[in-house]
Amino acid sequence: MQKRKLGKSSLQVSAIGLGCMGMSFSYGPPKDKTEMISLLRTAVDRGVTFFDTAEVYGPYTNEQLLGEALSPVRDKVIIATKFGFNLHPDGSPGWQGLSSKPEQIKRVAEASLQRLKTEVIDLFYQHRVDPEVPIEDVAGTVKELIREGKVKHFGLSEAGVQTIRRAHAVQPVAALQNEYSLWWRNPEAEVIPTLEELGIGMVPYSPLGKGFLTGKIDASATFEKNDFRSTLPRFTPEALKANHAVIDLLARTAKQKNATPAQIALAWVLAQKPWMVPIPGTTKLHRLDENLGALDVTLTPEDLREIDTASAQIKIEGARYPEKLEAMTGR
Repeated sequence: MQKRKLGKSSLQVSAIGLGCMGMSFSYGPPKDKTEMISLLRTAVDRGVTFFDTAEVYGPYTNEQLLGEALSPVRDKVIIATKFGFNLHPDGSPGWQGLSSKPEQIKRVAEASLQRLKTEVIDLFYQHRVDPEVPIEDVAGTVKELIREGKVKHFGLSEAGVQTIRRAHAVQPVAALQNEYSLWWRNPEAEVIPTLEELGIGMVPYSPLGKGFLTGKIDASATFEKNDFRSTLPRFTPEALKANHAVIDLLARTAKQKNATPAQIALAWVLAQKPWMVPIPGTTKLHRLDENLGALDVTLTPEDLREIDTASAQIKIEGARYPEKLEAMTGR
């Protein structure tokens, strides 16, 4: 397994990680626990060392799943989890708002340590920026947790460049987690240059466009009510039909490379910067193997130019999130 270092941090992980959210949350009903434990351990056997979770996934059940699956191989893996949402007291799915108050961050850290069956959180992200709490207070709180040996590295998710700079000045940010793929390239304008300047790694989530870039979703696709894609403007039948041009582009390149559209989409992300580590999610072993196969795909500078030229001609239809959720990003 190829390894990558997240920016200037000492955090070295497998070149492709595993996003674990869909095992418990957001993509329909929770999957069978025994099957997911088997998948997680197989991922470790395949060389994956980087696993992504959060307390809000479930809530709580995804961290518990990883704790049970990965505790026997804890010395071989890097686990990232997140704080920042104010969850419902009864533990029901969703959240009541944002909360990154220092006492809340500390409570989440203690609870996550218990659920993950570990003595230290390798990478602790602020899931979304809380406009009510100065980012200096957030970074300072995580700095305390690092000093106490409960956390190793500090991360941010979907933060704006000024927030990144302010946080990094208090406690070095090891990684920024952001959506990034061939059909969501907004980070290229400001975020990626800032990360490069500061030496911060990037962890692209949804590098396969929440499944769309696999080429397996078309305009006739339907989503269950507990599949959050049913609420996304980009997943309406009209948008799916209009955006199929992206799939056609990936399929053309895939044919030339004897690969799949998903592998080209991941290889494209991997080719952008050596300090990017995508975390495609899956609940199926054959998809895990397909995703890891992207590491064997080489896109030449000419390939990348052709993809960029062709994709520049494609107008992506539909917002990635409803307005209320999009307003929580880029702060």
